[in-house]
Amino acid sequence: MHYAFISSPLGDMLATANAQGLTGLYFVDQRYYPGVQATWLSQPDHLLFQALAAQLVDYFAGVTAPFDLPLAPIGTPFQQQVWRQLLAIPAGHTWRYGEIACQLGCPQGARAVGAAVGRNPISIVIPCHRVIGSNGSLTGYAGGLPRKQHLLLLEGALTA
Repeated sequence: MHYAFISSPLGDMLATANAQGLTGLYFVDQRYYPGVQATWLSQPDHLLFQALAAQLVDYFAGVTAPFDLPLAPIGTPFQQQVWRQLLAIPAGHTWRYGEIACQLGCPQGARAVGAAVGRNPISIVIPCHRVIGSNGSLTGYAGGLPRKQHLLLLEGALTA
């Protein structure tokens, strides 16, 4: 596993990758932050990390183009399904946990979807911040609700 630290306007982030692509993008103080493992190789000049950093700069500058990176998140088959659904949420829009559960054919699975969303290992790029509660509330975000609010404001999904 390769890793690099990337600065963002919302705090430093740890990026991880394997030969298949980006496996993680974590705020260093978020829930489920894995920390750097002794066997990982620091590679801040890795082309994938350079591309990620450049795309994050554009994103935080308000460019709404989708991220164009090879992704390789590691998770259960159900988590993988949920994370693929998250990639379909356009910038400036939000979906509810229940909507995603229905799209996956399990209309009673909103809580399971919520758990999978919460374990999304690739913050921002796989836009778990675009998922909100059934009543429209900003619920759960491993990076913290202030960051979720900031990201949704940046994308135009919320108004100040």
